[in-house]
Parts: sequence; C-alpha cells; structure tokens
Amino acid sequence: MDLSFGEEYELFRKDLKAFIKQNRHEALGGRLKSDKTDAWQKRLIENGYTARTIPKAYGGYGATLDIVKSRIIAEEFAHAGVAGGMSNQGISMLVPTLLEVGSEEQRLKFIQGTIEGKIIWCQGYSEPGAGSDLASLRTSAVLDGDEWVVNGQKIWTSSAHIADWIFCLVRTEPEAKKHHGISFLLFKMDTPGIEIRPLVDMTGAANFNEVFFTDVRVPKDQIVGKRGAGWMVANAILGHERDMLGDPNGALSRLNSLITLARSESLNGDKLIDHPVYRDRLMKLQGRVMAMQYNDMRILSSRLNPGQDAKIARMIVKLQGTELRHDIEGLGIDMMGEFGLCYGDNPDLRDNGAWQSQYMFQLGLIIGGGTSQIQKNIISERGLDMPREPRAQQVKSQEANSQ
Repeated sequence: MDLSFGEEYELFRKDLKAFIKQNRHEALGGRLKSDKTDAWQKRLIENGYTARTIPKAYGGYGATLDIVKSRIIAEEFAHAGVAGGMSNQGISMLVPTLLEVGSEEQRLKFIQGTIEGKIIWCQGYSEPGAGSDLASLRTSAVLDGDEWVVNGQKIWTSSAHIADWIFCLVRTEPEAKKHHGISFLLFKMDTPGIEIRPLVDMTGAANFNEVFFTDVRVPKDQIVGKRGAGWMVANAILGHERDMLGDPNGALSRLNSLITLARSESLNGDKLIDHPVYRDRLMKLQGRVMAMQYNDMRILSSRLNPGQDAKIARMIVKLQGTELRHDIEGLGIDMMGEFGLCYGDNPDLRDNGAWQSQYMFQLGLIIGGGTSQIQKNIISERGLDMPREPRAQQVKSQEANSQ
C-alpha cells in the first residue's frame, strides 16, 4: 500500500524544507507588528506559505485550495519549530469574514494591510453584562448624519492597547429583539472618545483591556453587512475565532517541543522519553494531536466539496483544541519537576518560562471565546439536535407550577 502523496507533493515538501532551512534565521511570528515580523510575513506571502488562497487583488498569494499542500505547509513549519507567519484577530478572524460578507471596497481597503501585519485589530464583543449571552450587548450606535455616534463599554478586549482598528458589535435598533438590531462597525482605535484600561490576566501580563466609548464618531460606510444584521456577521467571526483558538497546527508545534523536552529531561538518570509513565502520557497527547490534524483536513476538504457536512467537525475544534493545548503545557511542567514551578527571573527557569506562561494562557482560552460548557451546549443542540438546555426562567416556571 502506497500512502505517499505522490511526486508533485514530495517536490513541494522538498522545496518548502529548503526554504525553511535557508530562511529560518529571519523567521519571526506572533501577533504584533515590527520591521522583522512584517518582512517575514511578506516573504511567506510571496512564496505562498501563508495567505495562500487569498486573491492577489487583496494582497494574498492567489492559489487555489489544495488541502494536501496546506497540510504539508503546517507540518513542516511545526516540525522545524519555525513561525509560519503572524496569527492575530485581524488575520485569522476578520479577513475570512470580509471575504465572505464584506464589500469589495472593504476588502480592497483592509485585507492587504491586515495580512501583511501593517494593521492590527482588536475585537469589541464582550461587555460586563453580555459575555456568554453576547446578544444582550448594550453598546449603542446612533446615526447622526453621515456618522455613527457610539457609546458604551467593552471588556476582555485582547490587544486593544496595541490595536490600530477595532471590529465592534453595537446596537443600532434598541427596540428590536436582542438578536436583531445589532450592527458590525469598523473604526480606528485613535478616534476621539475611546479610553483603554488594561486588565492583568493569569499570566501576569495585561493582554486584556476594558474599552470605553464616549460619543465616538464613526463614518457611516464603515459598517460590514446590513444595518441591524450584525448578528450574522458576528457568528461568522465567532466560527473563525473558534478555529483560531483551537488551532491544530499550534498544538502540533507544541507537541514537538514537548518531545524535545522529554528527550532532554531525566529522572534517576533515565531520559523521560524512556520512562513508561511519561511516555504513555506523551503518546496519548500525540494521538489527540493526530486526531485534530485529521479533523482539520476534514474541514478543509469540505471547502472543496460544498455538499460535505463538516458542521460538527468545526464545532469541536475550540473545545478539543484548547483543552488539548492546556494538557500539553501541563505535561511540560510535570516533566520539569520542581523547575516547572519557576517564574520570573528565577535562574532555573527553562525556555524563558514559556511552559508556565502558556499553561496559564491556555487555561484562559478554555474560558475565553465561549467556555467549554458553552461549546458543549452548542455541539449538543446545534450539532447533534439534542433538546435545548432548560433556561433559568423555564425552570422557575416549572417549579412554580409544581407547587
């Protein structure tokens, strides 16, 4: 049985390996922009290793979707431990949404700058009273001539302190039902009337923010989709957010780092890779990573075959992916023994504290972007057509009727 992809793909893999070997010293990824990240991002786009299927008219490489090449690209960058480009809310969430529902003018204006790392975005969704129940949001936008006037507050706004623009959900029709009357606006973060206050998360860094809007004026045409139909746009974004948070390629990269750690750490003179307990835990994680990789191929192939149902395959990505990443980081800490408890400037800190930081960060992602409990409800109700969970008001009514 021949399980190889064939000559065309093996040549593609060979060229990719050569590219990584020749250029890895310049590789720099992450969420933030800098001269080095921008240069690396541009080189990846020019060679078709990121933004691969985004049309050239919008600054992408312009290739047709090939799930095998996509898989090879992800595998080789992960195995090499090299950044496969920038990953942030603009690139992973807004760009695919603009390609789906944005206007041609918006695509031409925003996509190229975003995928090249020149425009950093933040997401204005959650509010103090509208987290899991996002449709209860209260931030308002009132049309005044050719401008929207925005007032309200957002919370847990990742990267707001470094973002150039925000994509923001606002209520434009307060009399409409809560899932209606919501609009999706784009505006600059240096617009007068915006105040940003940092929030320190479990890693000890201020990655989150509170954002306050006081009479913020936004041009009328900076709305994505129709007025009052922002919930449809919001759901498109949320789907891409779940894909980003549960990224199987990130899990593969961290698994490879974990294998390297297991080969370097020892217990009673024996490498942990040879210790049966640690090896067993490692192999279980490896199996889960492989499962997520194949699930990702199922999702990619569904884009080539519109009749193929990958609904549940997409729904499980965030739930399974974030819990998997947290377990990977946890095993890394266990492998380091007492050194896994080191923080800050401790001289025994390994890998600049990446394992400890990621352990806490990934725990946060199990909660952020929709908690695991919420994700399980989505899978059961929307994916498996199970009965909806009783709402609090329904339970109260049932209790009252039984008395």
